[in-house]
Amino acid sequence: MLIPELPNYLRSLGGEAYIGLIIALFTATAAISRPFSGKLADTIGRIPVMMFGVAVCFMAGLLYPVLNFVLGFLVLRLVHGFSTGFTPTGNSAYLADIVPFEKRGEAMGILGLANSIGMAMGPAIGSMIVRFFSIEILFFTSSALALLAGLVLLRMRETVAQKQPFRWALLRIRREEIWEPRVTRPSVVMLLSAMPFGAVLTVLPDFSEHLGADKGLFFMSFTLASLVVRVVAGKVSDRIGRVIVVRVANLGMAAAFVFLSFVDTTMGLVMAAVFFGFFSGMNSPTLFAWTIDLGHPNYRGRAMGTIFIALELGIGLGALGSAWVYGSQVANFPLTFHCCAGATTLALLYTCLPKKKTIGSSRTHLDL
Repeated sequence: MLIPELPNYLRSLGGEAYIGLIIALFTATAAISRPFSGKLADTIGRIPVMMFGVAVCFMAGLLYPVLNFVLGFLVLRLVHGFSTGFTPTGNSAYLADIVPFEKRGEAMGILGLANSIGMAMGPAIGSMIVRFFSIEILFFTSSALALLAGLVLLRMRETVAQKQPFRWALLRIRREEIWEPRVTRPSVVMLLSAMPFGAVLTVLPDFSEHLGADKGLFFMSFTLASLVVRVVAGKVSDRIGRVIVVRVANLGMAAAFVFLSFVDTTMGLVMAAVFFGFFSGMNSPTLFAWTIDLGHPNYRGRAMGTIFIALELGIGLGALGSAWVYGSQVANFPLTFHCCAGATTLALLYTCLPKKKTIGSSRTHLDL
């Protein structure tokens, strides 16, 4: 809900020069917090980790109207990143605990479906709230939704059998707890393929305004298109392998951004969003399922934390890089989208490199 409205909100505070930091700061904190959330999810449990992220999201929505100056906004974006740094890590590890091996791709598709429904509804609802009410009401509404998420968590049963009580020593992270080497391949692909999404979050609101389109239109079209394919793509990857699906997805995303670089109408914007959303919907659940395949069962939180680190780094680098390339100059939109196509092409090429021997999982036929 917040993303389409934050660039104009920051401009209203006098912070136009910092628009690239809206996403970058958020994702930086999320990435930094992943080793902690992964370790805690494996020790104190999945539910407490998710609940912490929800609590941060709840408080952030209440504080945006209070910290209504540039520095306060940027600091709060940094803190707000903890919500994404914790809740999805615990959530995906929880799902991996309760789903059998042969249905992992399908399950990750369903999880992505739920996420996509939220992402589809959010921008449209957020823009509507600002249009008919105010940006402050938007922030309060985001807190209300976080509160509802917390109520759902209260009804869920913990899946970690031997939980440890929280102690401060658990926050000491060893080097090997930052990055799970077993899941390096899907994580590198995630980093490269997430960079264009960071660019979309940063540049598309301005590009939409340039075309005279609603700022939430691209995000809504993108996420609705991803709904169509997520579960089906997950099932297909369960049958024919993760890497084949990932290759097709990244090739399709590269083509979508090349097409977007030539768009000059609202209809073209919608078509590009649908194209990108379809192939992105193939890519994401397959990469998460591939990560679970390769990760050690006792360190699923760490494995999911690793791929989320890659996700956040990709989004953050994409946000900063696209803001720099774009430079608030309309003429630079095509170059920005060509750079996005280049990142997904690199992801495709990386999957074609000879693979090292897979460590950990006893069933690795999907790593083909």
